[in-house]
Amino acid sequence: MGRMLLVGLGGFIGSALRYGLGGWLARLRSGWSFPIETLVINVSGCLVIGLLAGLAETRGVFTGSTRAFLFIGVLGGYTTFSTFGYESFQLVRDGQLGTAALSVGLQVTAGLAAVWAGDALARLI
Repeated sequence: MGRMLLVGLGGFIGSALRYGLGGWLARLRSGWSFPIETLVINVSGCLVIGLLAGLAETRGVFTGSTRAFLFIGVLGGYTTFSTFGYESFQLVRDGQLGTAALSVGLQVTAGLAAVWAGDALARLI
């Protein structure tokens, strides 16, 4: 039960971070149809999970409970894959195929690159 509460607390923190950052980015992009909030949140989440996983693998710095809190809770609440899927669907449905393709390509490519960069960074420290 204790680990479940940690995951729930982490999920609250990650969701609150996502909500705050997403709202701030939405205000910055006024009038632009590209879903930059989702891209920034997904890529930064990938960078952080790459960094933390790299530290966990190379330094053994996290206990099982800490990993659950950070990886499942905080990052699970923070990243936005379901939002990415829905926004991509909306763009396609609305006939914005180029924007949809750009978003999907950037989300996947930048996300994978960010996980690699985070892992590489963890191995340097």
